[in-house]
Amino acid sequence: MSAATNRSKGDQGPDEWQPPANAYWCTYATAWTNVKSSYQLTVTEGEKKKKLTEMLETCS
Repeated sequence: MSAATNRSKGDQGPDEWQPPANAYWCTYATAWTNVKSSYQLTVTEGEKKKKLTEMLETCS
């Protein structure tokens, strides 16, 4: 991820920001869910319904 892309993301979750290249959606969504799981955090409905499911569906 470039510095400019990282700055555009800020502290937004997958319901508000997605990597500009769809090729990275699987990697990003997998990392997001792994962090949530590791720290026993819940996935919000906005994260899950708006984009997370769609991004995880790009995994092969």
